[in-house]
Amino acid sequence: MIRKGMKLYSILFGVCPKCHQESMYQNKNPYVLSEVIKMRESCSHCHTKYQIEPSFFYGSMYVSYAVGIAFAVAAFIISYNILEFSLMIAFISIIGTLIVFAPIIMRLSRNIWINIFMSYDKELASKGSEKQN
Repeated sequence: MIRKGMKLYSILFGVCPKCHQESMYQNKNPYVLSEVIKMRESCSHCHTKYQIEPSFFYGSMYVSYAVGIAFAVAAFIISYNILEFSLMIAFISIIGTLIVFAPIIMRLSRNIWINIFMSYDKELASKGSEKQN
């Protein structure tokens, strides 16, 4: 079970890596393409600044490559081995998968990248919930 306090929670849901109280993105829907990478400057609960330094998220491009490969391999295995489509159809399914999931891959890569450098802080999270009560 994935719950608050786990890095995987922050990575999958795109919430603040320090307190897990709010989304890092201005628009939670990754398919609003004009806003896919627009992030808040900082968390309103714990005031964690997301962009640690200028061009911080350029590093997420390396993560994006690995995540894209994982999606492509999954698409290939499902279409070629499980559904038993031809090799040509399997490669077309890889291209389709990468196009359809591109916004999710971009956000997932940013989430992974920021979670490499920041960890959950139980005290900050509890301060955030105390403010809400």
